[in-house]
Amino acid sequence: MREIVTAALQMGPIQKAESRKDVVDRMIALLDQAKAAGATLAVFPELAFTTFFPRWYMEDPAEVDTWFETEIPSAETKPLFDRAREHGIGMYVGYAEKTQDGQQFNTSILTAPTGEIIGKYRKVHLPGHSEFDTERDFQHLEKRYFEPGDLGFPVWHSQGGVMGMCICNDRRWPETYRVMGLQGVEMVMLGYNTPAVNSQMSSEGPEDRLFHHRLSVQSGAYQNATWVIAVAKAGDEDGFPLIGGSLIVDPNGKIMAESKTLGDEILVHSCDLDLCTFGKETIFDFARHRRIEHYGLITERTGAEVPPE
Repeated sequence: MREIVTAALQMGPIQKAESRKDVVDRMIALLDQAKAAGATLAVFPELAFTTFFPRWYMEDPAEVDTWFETEIPSAETKPLFDRAREHGIGMYVGYAEKTQDGQQFNTSILTAPTGEIIGKYRKVHLPGHSEFDTERDFQHLEKRYFEPGDLGFPVWHSQGGVMGMCICNDRRWPETYRVMGLQGVEMVMLGYNTPAVNSQMSSEGPEDRLFHHRLSVQSGAYQNATWVIAVAKAGDEDGFPLIGGSLIVDPNGKIMAESKTLGDEILVHSCDLDLCTFGKETIFDFARHRRIEHYGLITERTGAEVPPE
C-alpha cells in the first residue's frame, strides 16, 4: 500500500471585514487538528485567505489589490507555512496571485512536508463575467479580476504519488481530469467557493448545486482512476451563501468522507494510491482503449456547432 493520510480542511465563511491574521489563525487551528489526526497532506479551499471577493464589483485598482498576494508566503501568511513545516504536512492552498508584471490569477500551490513549494497551478476555466450585470441576482466577476491560467494541468511527484491540482469550476470540465489522467495522476486536489444559488437561475439552489458538485468530482475520479480531494469555503459570507459538501472520493468514484457543516471542519482519510492501479490497468487503460483519431474536435473547436442538415 502507498497511503497518504489526507486532511480536507473545509473553512467556514470569511467576511469581507476579516483580517488575514484572523483567517490564518483559523487555518493554523485546522492544521493542528490535521497533525493530531496523523495527516501528512492538508487541502485548503480556493481563495483561502479572503472572502470570495469576485462577488463585489470594484473599479479602484488599489481596492482590488488588497485581495491579492504579491508573494507567497507573505509576512501575514508565513505563520501557516511555518506551522505546516513544523508538523511535516504538505499543503494545497488557494489564493489570489498578482505577479511582478501585474498579471492576476486564481492560483493554488502545493508544498512538500518539508515546507518548500513544489507546484503551482492557475485556474483555467474562469466562470462568470467581467462587467456589472444587472440581470444577475448577484455578481460573479472572476473574468474581471483574473486572467485564464497559463500553466496548463501539470502533475508533481510528492509523498510517493503523482499529484495534480485544479480549482473550483475546473472540476466541471472532463478535460481537466483527463489531461492529468494522461500523466498518471493519482490524487487531484481542488478547492472551491461555490455559491449556494445560481445567480442566473434562482430555482437552482443548494440541493442542485451539491448534486452537480458530487457528480463532477465522482465522475472525474472514476473516469481517471484517481483520488479527488475537493474542499469548500462554505457558509454565509456577508449575506451570500456558499455550499459546503467537501469530499474525499476514491478512484472508483465512491465518497469516502463528506463534510456535514458549513463551518470550519476537518475530514481525514488514509488514501491508498495503489487503489488507482486496477482502473488504470483495465477499463481506463488509456494506451489500450483510447481512440484519439476520433477526438479532434475537442481541441480544434471551442464552441458547439450543429452540422448542417
